[in-house]
Amino acid sequence: MSKYLILIYEAEAPYETATPELFGEITQEHDTFSAQVEQHGVTLLGGEALQPTGTATSVRGGSEVTDGPFVETKEALGGYYLIDAPDLDAALAVGKLCPARFGGVEVRPVMTFD
Repeated sequence: MSKYLILIYEAEAPYETATPELFGEITQEHDTFSAQVEQHGVTLLGGEALQPTGTATSVRGGSEVTDGPFVETKEALGGYYLIDAPDLDAALAVGKLCPARFGGVEVRPVMTFD
């Protein structure tokens, strides 16, 4: 088994004006996703949603601290899931299930150091 990170990138604007109903729908999509993971022989190890990029603080060069995200993009990292999967194919199958209504996901293997 190998660890993979499913990074969720989405536009932030739709969330700024989202109704409680929309948040409820999205929460249900993530609950459904979590329930489907093990059907693919994959273990969900954890995951979190992130605060908007306006709350980010960047550090460059080890000492320069600035408000805001490191780069400007149309889609921002909004959350992630850490999974343990037998191989990349299984990780991608789960990644395809991951809700990202206003963007997409990136599946990346976690580097191991032996």
